Formats: sequence, C-alpha cells, structure tokens
Amino acid sequence: MKPPLSLLAAPVPVVPLLETPDLLLRGPRPSDLPAAAAMYNDPDFYRFLGNTPHSQEDVWRRLLGQLGHWAMLGYGSWAIEEKATGQYIGGVGFFDFQRDLTPSISGEPEAGWVLTPQVHGRGYASQALQAALGWAETHLTAERITCIIDPDNVASLRLAAKFGFREFARTTYHDGPIVLLERCRSEYPQN
Repeated sequence: MKPPLSLLAAPVPVVPLLETPDLLLRGPRPSDLPAAAAMYNDPDFYRFLGNTPHSQEDVWRRLLGQLGHWAMLGYGSWAIEEKATGQYIGGVGFFDFQRDLTPSISGEPEAGWVLTPQVHGRGYASQALQAALGWAETHLTAERITCIIDPDNVASLRLAAKFGFREFARTTYHDGPIVLLERCRSEYPQN
C-alpha cells in the first residue's frame, strides 16, 4: 500500500529572486491573492486585457499558472513587490499559453507585464521588464521573445519599443485586434 501523497510531494519550483532599486521580483504567494484580485477588477487595469473583470477564481488560477510555467518550462513570471511597502503590485515575466493566434507564437517565450494602476508612472514597469529581460538573456536560449499588446495600449507599446520589441504582425485575438511584437536575440550583444 502506497502512503498518501503530501501536499508537498512534488518538488516546489524555485523562482529566482530578482531585485531592482524599487522592486522585488519573486514567486507568487497565496497572500498576493487579495491585491491581485483587486487589480484584475479595476477597470483602469483590465481595459486593455479583454475589457472584462476577472473573478477571484480566475486570478487564483493565474497565480498558480505562474508557478506551473516554472515547473514545466523552466521559465515563468514573477510577482512584483514594491520594496517600500511590501505590497504585491503586479507581475512580469515569460510564458507560453499556447494561444490560438495566426501567426502562431506557441512554443516561444512570450513576455508580459501588468501593474496595478496605482503605481503607473513611477518607472516600475521599466525596472521590472529590464530585470526580467536580463534574466532571459542569461537563461533562455530561444532566438526570440514575443509579446502581444492591444493596439490602443500606447504605454505598453512604448515600453515594448524601449526594450527592443518590434511589431511583426497584427491579428485578432478573442475577437479583438492585437499587435504581435518580437525581440530577437541576434540583435542584442551576448554577455
């Protein structure tokens, strides 16, 4: 007879800790759920992410999916914590959601970043994306990193361009227009 499985029977994925002047990028924690759920229900937040609020259940699945990416793919996204307050304020990182898109980006790391509107304009998105891309340049072997952005999300398009993402296609995703961007490894000096 086999012993019952413990809740920690499988190895816990290790999410590397990254630090910027103002932020800690770390693995998600159960205690992040209230702040994450509030963020995903703020109309100023979700207007470029399907324009629909997310249930706490969906937000919980997103947090679990962050760890799942690390466990299954060896990369994933980080929870963003503001050092000054210790508060969860968003997420940044890489994933492969096997999106139903043409052209396909399945099998390639897709960058993404989300921050609560209360911290917009402080340079946190730049700090977080720079740290995540620095990690990727050392740890990912993919020739390119992609991202998708709503064409009306001028701030995210500007941030993507600042870090070398260039548009390569426009298409439809979940019945709305989307811009596909890429950042190719061959265009950046290797460390």
